[in-house]
This record gives sequence, structure tokens and C-alpha cells, in this order.
Amino acid sequence: MKKLFAVLILAAMPVLSFAAEHGGPELEKVDIDVSDKAAMQDGARTFANYCMGCHSAKFQRYERVADDLGIPHELMLEKLVFTGAKLGDHMTVGMQPADAKTWFGAAPPDLTLVARVRGTDWLYGYLRSFYEDPARPWGVNNKVFPNVGMPNVLVGLQGRQVVGCKQVQIVENGKKQFDPLTGTALTHEACDQLTIVPNSGALTPEQFDEKVKNLVTFLAYSANPVKLQHQRIGTYVLLYLAFFFVFAYLLKREYWKDVH
Repeated sequence: MKKLFAVLILAAMPVLSFAAEHGGPELEKVDIDVSDKAAMQDGARTFANYCMGCHSAKFQRYERVADDLGIPHELMLEKLVFTGAKLGDHMTVGMQPADAKTWFGAAPPDLTLVARVRGTDWLYGYLRSFYEDPARPWGVNNKVFPNVGMPNVLVGLQGRQVVGCKQVQIVENGKKQFDPLTGTALTHEACDQLTIVPNSGALTPEQFDEKVKNLVTFLAYSANPVKLQHQRIGTYVLLYLAFFFVFAYLLKREYWKDVH
């Protein structure tokens, strides 16, 4: 019995660790479309300019990304390759793991599969949730990933985000509350809200949200480059099975018509 209990605990550990890792504030749902090449092109540009200084995508090749996203090879090499790599090389970084561990405490993870590990909603919330925190080594913290050891590399686009007070809609039992007479939203002042310091970033909040969404779209593509192909093949398989079922049913009737 003790051995069985131990086996059950070990079997449950991955599930428990997954739940703990994805706990925290409620995440906003983001609609990701990996067929939107324009969004993925913008996301690839953001990834190359703001993420690849530390994070690699070593399971991807520049050439494959260029072909899938419709980027001419010459433009890919000119605008998105900054390490002197060749078009057929993997998307690695020049930072040495030992240096990264010294500077950040741990080597920044590879991001090829991060959208499958964390989920697109988590990534979208995480990249938008950095805020100023002088107590942290990099001067920032994160609502979704508290005490993360990463600087806010998108601060120039987003602007300075701080924890402050603002009016938010009252939510009870998971439902937003409205005035029964006027239909207006019922609000209260909350002082744990993220707010952007006006005119401190290059983009408006709406533009920044779109920029982050495009980046997450690229990471979703990177995690599963053949997703659309799989969906297309799956459609053909289902159509084939539906077509074959008709003939299988007719054949069954023919075989069993004389059986009483």
C-alpha cells in the first residue's frame, strides 16, 4: 500500500507543478491567429530586435522562418540577422551561458517552445505586466511572474508602468456588476492596478498590446510551425472517413441482408 501511495504521488507531481507554475492573477484571453503572416512578420521583427539579445530559438532556422512567413531571404538577412549567421543557421545567440549566469543568475531559456510550455495567454499577460520595483535588481517586477530575473526589454515601447490606483469594475462570483437601473458598470477604487505613466513610451497602450500580441503570435508559430498543415490534413482525414463510412455501411447491409 505504501509503495502504491508513493507511485501515485510521483505520478501527480507533474500535474501539481504545472498548476503551481500557471497560478497567479487571472489571465486575459488573447486570440492568436497563426495564419496571419503580417502579424507573425511583425512579431519576428520584435523578437529579433528585443528578445534575441539574450534568448535563442535554437530549434528554428532563419531560412524556415523566412519561407513560412513570406519574408525574402535578402530582407531576412538584412533586417533580422545581427550575429553574422547564415540563412540556414539555427536562431542562436552569441551570449555564453557562463556569462548569462553571472549577469542574470541563470541562463535565459530558449524560447522556441515557450508558447507550448506556458501558453499564449500566459505569455501575453506576462509581457504586459512588468512594473517598476526599485527593490528588484533590474528595477522591475512582474504581476504574472513575481520576482522574475529579467529586465523589461519592452519598456521603451510600453513606457514606465507602475502600481497605482484606478477605478475598476466590481466583479462578484466571476460576474461583472452593473447598476440595475442605468446599466452602467459599478466600479470601485483599487490601488493594486498597473498604470502607464503618460507619454513615457513610444507606443500607445493599444499599439503596445497589438505589438505584444504579434510577438506572441510569432512564438506560437515557432512552437508549432506545422499547425496549419496538421489542421488541413486532419480535415482531409475526417472527410475521407466520412466518405468511407458510407461504403462501409452499404457493404455491411449487403453482407447481413440474408442473416435473420
